[in-house]
Amino acid sequence: QVQLVESGGGLVQAGGSLRLSCAASGRTFSWYAFGWFRQAPGKEREFVAAITWTSGATYYADSVKGRFTISRDNAKNTMYLQMNNLKPEDTAVYYCAADRSIADLRAGQGVDYWGQGTQVTVSS
Repeated sequence: QVQLVESGGGLVQAGGSLRLSCAASGRTFSWYAFGWFRQAPGKEREFVAAITWTSGATYYADSVKGRFTISRDNAKNTMYLQMNNLKPEDTAVYYCAADRSIADLRAGQGVDYWGQGTQVTVSS
């Protein structure tokens, strides 16, 4: 089992920044990929970014490229999402996720573990 706990959400004005954190605990997860998804009201959950725990390879949705940066601190077992130049359309509940397959994680298919979510609200 892997437990994921998000933090760092909040209210920010357009153009501002936030950093989300996802603390992971439980069984060893060096073979896992970790990522962020988001779900806005009335919309389906969508992939935002992902990172492989060992190599640190990163992947982004087109809508956040150049604005969001995913990273991880292996010593702290924590993953981060630095969000800059936020837009009102970034408003959503952001979820941390982990899966043994980076392909499945990016597709949002059969993801092994989910966090509880943290709200991000961007005002115009």
